[in-house]
Amino acid sequence: MTTVLGLTGGIASGKSTVATMLRDLGIVIIDADVIAREVVEVGEDAYFKIIGAFGRTILHDDRTINRQKLGEVIFNNEQKRKVLNSIVHPAVREKMSRLKMEFIEKGEKIIVLDIPLLFESKQTHLVEKVILVYVDRDVQVKRLMQRNGLSVEEAEARINSQMPLTEKIPLADAVINNNGSIEETKEQLLAILKQWELI
Repeated sequence: MTTVLGLTGGIASGKSTVATMLRDLGIVIIDADVIAREVVEVGEDAYFKIIGAFGRTILHDDRTINRQKLGEVIFNNEQKRKVLNSIVHPAVREKMSRLKMEFIEKGEKIIVLDIPLLFESKQTHLVEKVILVYVDRDVQVKRLMQRNGLSVEEAEARINSQMPLTEKIPLADAVINNNGSIEETKEQLLAILKQWELI
């Protein structure tokens, strides 16, 4: 019997740190961000659809998609962003579902779907329980500024583009408070997995 968990958080919340801890426990992670990069590689269906929608000016010389150029096109254009999402999101969902089924058939005990926008994209039906990685907003701003070399305004703008973490708390089955040390985060993760009788 396989248990499928959802792992989510916000930008600079420490979700990747928790994903690494789960991997270290030998748990399979299906990472939506990694898959989002894979489905737009040269030759993939979504790749051709993106060129069809946005033209060849968004390509590098080696024919790969120039993420920065594409980002500039969609950043201030809601309509174009919707077009891109309508191409990429179904491709990501299809590949995640396929991988999930493969791992279930292999008999994996636990599979974690690492989906940053799990609640926003209404994909909770794909998982049995959700773990949310939470940090206070001021910690989130500080970490994002340090990690990406952003100003306060730039960090705030990126955080504001996502659903607030405080609103995600009541939607999750378990919350890891990641304001403290890595050891404290790991203790919380292990406690959740034990409580759910997964380890």
